Amino acid sequence: MERVLAEWTAVVKADLGIDLEVDRSLLLSLAGNAAHGVARPAAPLTTFLVGYAAGRAGGGPDAVAAAARRAAELAARWAAEQDHRPSAAGTPGGAGQDRPTRPSGRDLRPQHSDDTAS
Repeated sequence: MERVLAEWTAVVKADLGIDLEVDRSLLLSLAGNAAHGVARPAAPLTTFLVGYAAGRAGGGPDAVAAAARRAAELAARWAAEQDHRPSAAGTPGGAGQDRPTRPSGRDLRPQHSDDTAS
């Protein structure tokens, strides 16, 4: 599968005119965290948003890694919050229960000293 993913990545990069080394394992790990910690459809959405954020931050591997790290932290916190939310049966996690699609209102965004208030 690694060969197929490498070929696919090369074809897409060439077609889109992207000259950037892609850390596939970083992005696949992030997609897995989003899929399992939030919901399956969160995987492609999260990786798209990470790419968009990296582009807005100037692009490059460091921007991708920073955005991916922040998104992974957020997915982990989301999953932890959902695991501790009582289910209909009153037990945390509630086997067989669908995970809620949004947090309980608590701000899960990473708190970074370089963030500025809007």
